[in-house]
Parts: sequence; C-alpha cells; structure tokens
Amino acid sequence: MKDRQSQIIDIIHREVKPALGCTEPIAVALAVAKAVEIITENCPCICPEGWRLGAAFSIDVAVSGNILKNGMGVGIPGTGMVGLPVAAALGAVCGDSARGLEVLAGLDAAAVARAKELVAGGRVRISVAPTERLLYVKATVSVDGRAEASAEVDPHAYAVIEDDHDRIVETSFADHILMSSESGAAAVEHNADDDGLTVREILDFTETVPFEKISFILDDRSLNLALAQEGLKGDYGLRVGKAIRENQAEVFGDDFMSYAMGMTAAASDARMAGSTLPAMSNSGSGNQGITVSMPVIAYAMRYGVDDERLARALVLSNLVAIHIKSYLGKLSALCGCVVASTGSACGIVWLQGGGYEQICAAIKNMTGNITGMVCDGAKVGCAMKVASGVSCAVQSAVLAMRGTCIPSTDGIIDDDIEKTIRNLGAIGSAGMKAADRMILDIMLCK
Repeated sequence: MKDRQSQIIDIIHREVKPALGCTEPIAVALAVAKAVEIITENCPCICPEGWRLGAAFSIDVAVSGNILKNGMGVGIPGTGMVGLPVAAALGAVCGDSARGLEVLAGLDAAAVARAKELVAGGRVRISVAPTERLLYVKATVSVDGRAEASAEVDPHAYAVIEDDHDRIVETSFADHILMSSESGAAAVEHNADDDGLTVREILDFTETVPFEKISFILDDRSLNLALAQEGLKGDYGLRVGKAIRENQAEVFGDDFMSYAMGMTAAASDARMAGSTLPAMSNSGSGNQGITVSMPVIAYAMRYGVDDERLARALVLSNLVAIHIKSYLGKLSALCGCVVASTGSACGIVWLQGGGYEQICAAIKNMTGNITGMVCDGAKVGCAMKVASGVSCAVQSAVLAMRGTCIPSTDGIIDDDIEKTIRNLGAIGSAGMKAADRMILDIMLCK
C-alpha cells in the first residue's frame, strides 16, 4: 500500500496535466479519435497508412448539456473556428487518443482543411444525449464507401467518455462491445473524489514533502507562463490581459494585483481564442489550471521567489482547488474560476508567510465574496471572469494576512473550514441545477 505522500502525489498527477484547447471540445475530439483508431485496428486491409486524411467519415456525437454549453463558443486550436463540430472532425482526421487531453497536438494545415470540409459537408452531427451525467460524450464514427471492400465488415465504432474529460469507459466495433468499465476492464482507474483530503493535510503535505518529489509541478510555470506571454504578444479574444497590462500606469496601477490580473487573463485570452499552446489544467479545466497557478507564478516573478518555494505554493494552490472541486464535480453551473482563484489565494498567503489560520481565512473570504458566479459556457469572455477571480484572490489574501476573515454569522461561512467548503460545493452542484438548465436553454435559443 502506498504511503500518504505518494497517494497525494498521485492525486496531483491525476488532476494536474497538460491540455491543448478547451477540455470540453477536446473530450469530443478524444472520443472521436478513439473510435477511428478502433476502425483502423479492426480493418487494416481497408485502412492503409494515411487513410484518415481523405476518408469520408460520418460522425455522430451525443453529449451532455454541460459539454455542449462549454463547447459552443470556444476557439478550437489552430482552426480559427469555434464549437464542437470542428473539434470532432479534427479528432477523426488527425487525433491521437494516446495523447489524452493533448489529442490534437499533431494537427497541421492539411488536417485543419480536411476537418473544415467534413463540417461544411454536413458530415458531423452533434446532439444532446439523454443522460443525467454532467460530463458525457458518445462518439459514433462510420466510414462511407469502406464497407464494399469487405462483405463481412461494416466499419463503424463508438467510444464513450464519462465523468472525466479523458476517461474512456466503453468502446465498440461493429456492434460488439470491446471494453466496458462496468466489467472492470476500464483502461483508467477512476476516483470520483480527492481521497479524503483536508485543508490541514494539504498544508502539512506542502511543507513536508521532499522538493524532489514535487519539482515536476514547475511544468505548471513553463506551460501557463508561455500562454500568458502568447496572450500578451498576440491579439487573442477580447485582449483582456493585454488591456490590463497596457493600462497599468493610467488606470489599474503598477501593483502586484494588476500584474497578476493581466498575466492570468492574458493566458486565458490565448487559450479561449484557439492558441495552439497547451495549458496545464486542473481538475479537467485549462482555465482553472491557469487561474490556480498564474497569480502564484506572477507573485514569484514579482518578488524573486525561488523554485522550491514556488513549487510548494503551486502544490498548495492546486490541491486546494482539487479539494474544493471534489464537492462540485468536473462540470457545474458555478464558474470554475471561483474554485481556482480560491486555490491561488491560498498559494499567495503561503508565499507571504501565512499559516493554517490565514489560509482558512482566505478560503472563507473567497467563499463569502464570489460564490454564485455562473458558468455560461467556455468562450473568450472567460478572461474577464478570470481577471475578476484573481482580483478577489489578492484581496482575500491581503485581508487574511491582516487577520480579517468573514465570520460564520455571514451567509454560507462556517467556523469549520471543511464545512464551509462543503457548503460551497452544495451551492454549486445541487443548488444551481436549475440555473444550469436555464443557462443552456438561453444559449440554445439565441
């Protein structure tokens, strides 16, 4: 049996990983890519090398409402287009399921052109699946004109993703089930929670785990800082981060809060508008990965924090977000920046010398401030919400370090930090279900 430190490190590896593009359309691309690979494996005689680029695919994708909501308006890397259809087409033409959330890392101009042809030709159909699951994708792929090559084989396959963006739970070829998680044959062991973490344990782990065991978390800086720099250099999305940075002297002030807001929003600008650079995600979301890490990285850059302290702060911020997210689920009506910026507030507190009491105060300050911010889909406007979340994170950290904490007499705040987190989770999951349905209805009727 693994020791507890190793278990927590496994949680980080499971929930903090690179993702190219918004993870909802990427989940669609991943399911489609897996279905096409199944056809390739089972029909080698009619699927020669390079066949996918010219194949007449028919692609049917059924998704949960939350996948549809988060995939309708977000940019797809390298395409200049938004939405699930082109993501599905790219998954068929060039996707590699072995890459997980970086399934589209191999796309090139020819693949993009062919994917656009499939979409324009009506070869991709997206529908809402009759499921109660918040995260669900079923991608069914057939290949027109291939069945004639073999009277015994009708090349069609499907792959199903549930609960996690890269968790394939069932596959089928020619109406025969190849793998089903219900039979215990799932390729990936899935844990629906955070294995019983608490804020105190997260802090103890942060301060005692050997640096060499967590140094990998510095990849967070490499990926998300590159996205921030790309967002500042280019004209992505609403250019929120660039506007903040270019107006620091006259409007926002040349202080750490504005610096952190600008850098974090710039990374979100680039990612939401289709940059081909990957983000380091948290709990299945690139924007959450950006928001949980960039304010901490910005603090380290601004104040000369060494790599070990930065790594420990990033571990703390990521684990706090994972812990809170475990009560919400991967997708909800609550904007993920609420959770992620709460994590970054904790990381900033710790870098400023704060301990358990100050970290709990920062969480309570965040919970009493921006709980209720809704998720109305992934899109370029997310950068504005990210900037707001970072602003709240810095405020909450500053107040916590001054001994200021929203009291338990206020709203959903409890003296017990774990009860406070559970209250936040209950609001975002059960309490906002009706809001989630209404948001999707409004988006579909525009």
